[in-house]
Amino acid sequence: MSFGHTLLGLLEEGPQHGYELKHRYDEHFPGARPLPFGQVYATLARLHRDGLVDVAAVESGAGPDRKVYVITPAGVSEVDHWIDAPTPPGFVKSEVFSRVVVALLSGRDPDAVLDAQRAAHLAHMRDVTERRRNADLVGAMACDFELFHLEADVKWIQHAARRLEKERTRSRKGARS
Repeated sequence: MSFGHTLLGLLEEGPQHGYELKHRYDEHFPGARPLPFGQVYATLARLHRDGLVDVAAVESGAGPDRKVYVITPAGVSEVDHWIDAPTPPGFVKSEVFSRVVVALLSGRDPDAVLDAQRAAHLAHMRDVTERRRNADLVGAMACDFELFHLEADVKWIQHAARRLEKERTRSRKGARS
């Protein structure tokens, strides 16, 4: 529920509408995947159901009623617990890994997958590095976080390419014997 926890943390800044929360999220997490408004409102509804947020006010206007959400004491405790608990380490299969495996299993060229992904990662790393130059502290930290993950992906891509080459070399030697 880390997205819900993130919204709770943003609500600790003070009462906000779902619309404001979405924009605060986008501001603080520029490298994250785009956040649909529907996901914000669905998450707020679950947080409200679970007693972690309350509706402080309902404002009427030209459009639908706008609810102002506030974090409850239980929500603050939930954020405290979430912040204090480490994220469980573990191997998360990425789409890149899945594509390479499918290429290998289907007889497609895994090197082409790796080459294209390496080029895309390096281009994205250049963009993030440029964005970091003009970022505030939170933005720079977000860029650093993204860059370190991209760098790890690129290292894995390079390692996978070397492993594939070693396997091809071993197979050629075995075929000659």
